[in-house]
Amino acid sequence: MNNDTKNISKFLSLVLRHAPETIKLSLDVNGWADVEELLKQCNAFQKKLDKETLEQVVETNDKKRFAFNDDKTKIRASQGHSVAVDLDIKPITPPDILFHGTVEKFLEAIKKEGLQKMSRQHVHLSKDIETATKVASRRGKPVILSIETQRMVEDGYLFYCSENGVWLTDEVPVAYIKF
Repeated sequence: MNNDTKNISKFLSLVLRHAPETIKLSLDVNGWADVEELLKQCNAFQKKLDKETLEQVVETNDKKRFAFNDDKTKIRASQGHSVAVDLDIKPITPPDILFHGTVEKFLEAIKKEGLQKMSRQHVHLSKDIETATKVASRRGKPVILSIETQRMVEDGYLFYCSENGVWLTDEVPVAYIKF
């Protein structure tokens, strides 16, 4: 991903996950934005973007953060929203163990409070250690936590899997975390 593509991806994360009002963009209840409106508003706010570049950013994003609807007239972030949206995903049984990547400075809080969604709609978990490591590496030296999801399911917790394979849940209490 080149620098232009990376910058566009970061900007799309901002407007599709956290602050659509930045460019006066409207998201529907499921987080979808009209592609033509997105392009128009980006350009009106000095963020030059055309449909071909947008498609390239969506297709080449290594984390598959964005998705088009079937006819590519709408776009949304796959997960990670801090604005209220209903991704319309159904609960699904996760693998027995999932992983969460973090860094050492957050361990004390996690040991006291578990994993909390904070400003996002869900806690994000990974299906493998490699992905969790990659996620955590953005903030420093990674620390990987194992989450006993089978036990959580047995105890009534719900899990979801986003379009791009990120596992989501509302919280992970300390009792289900292996440090």
